[in-house]
Amino acid sequence: MYIYLMNTIDEDIELAFNNLIPQLSQYSSPPNRVALEQILASQATFIFLAKEPDQAGQIVGTATLAAFETPTGKHGWIEDVVVDKAFRGQGIGRALTQACLEKARTLGLHDVNLTSRPNRVVANKLYQAMGFIKRQTNIYRLPLE
Repeated sequence: MYIYLMNTIDEDIELAFNNLIPQLSQYSSPPNRVALEQILASQATFIFLAKEPDQAGQIVGTATLAAFETPTGKHGWIEDVVVDKAFRGQGIGRALTQACLEKARTLGLHDVNLTSRPNRVVANKLYQAMGFIKRQTNIYRLPLE
């Protein structure tokens, strides 16, 4: 498996997001090319992709690190970690998350957070095994659309 930082947008990447995002959320539409280009242009968002060499370079997973600074320091969120269901259980999610953490360290981030729905049992076990600590907090969401 090959993990790399997305640095261009092509048809394979668009197709990968069209495949992967519905496996992550039934409420979010896959990003179109314009949205992907805007993310790519951001100085604070880093998308990692996983390619499976045995599958003709097919993109089989993705994870995103969002970095930001507040008065309390430099922070990050890992978002949208998803591996194609046909490739799960092979360490790809761990490798993608690890790539985000390595980037966070190079950026000098103070901490990294992530959320995972309780029904994603395997993902939650993975994050705990990687050293993430379950926080006792309330996360609130206010949809603005």
